[in-house]
Amino acid sequence: MDITFDITLSSRNNLLAILDTHSLEQLNEIPIGFSNNLIWNVAHVIVVQQMLLYHLSGLPMVIPDELVSRYKRGTRPEKNCTVEELVQIKEFLFSTLEHTKNDFMDGVFENYNAFTTTSGFTVKNVHDAARFNIFHEGVHMGIILQLKKRV
Repeated sequence: MDITFDITLSSRNNLLAILDTHSLEQLNEIPIGFSNNLIWNVAHVIVVQQMLLYHLSGLPMVIPDELVSRYKRGTRPEKNCTVEELVQIKEFLFSTLEHTKNDFMDGVFENYNAFTTTSGFTVKNVHDAARFNIFHEGVHMGIILQLKKRV
């Protein structure tokens, strides 16, 4: 699993660079033709990682329910992200990954509710979920790169 966490860490570093090189106004801007913004995509990957690994394992997520409600699949930005939320999102980029890595080492993940993703991949266990998460973050990095060109 080490390579899975290394790849995810690389993704998270790239996401942090996006957050650090754009103003809060740019992060909140929804360009014409898009239904979300830069900050939504970054927060969304944090939420989905938690849902994929923890929620579907029957374990409590380490992020607040409000974050899940605002950034889960099917949501759109309803209000602008604040400076305080941005700080929290930046922290969660890495704290959630470190927490997950420790939980893997401690054998916390014992059960998993398998499901088939919208892209047609069946996630059968938490190892599959961690690997699928890399794909999911890559999809959103592509969207972020498109958004970057328009803000």
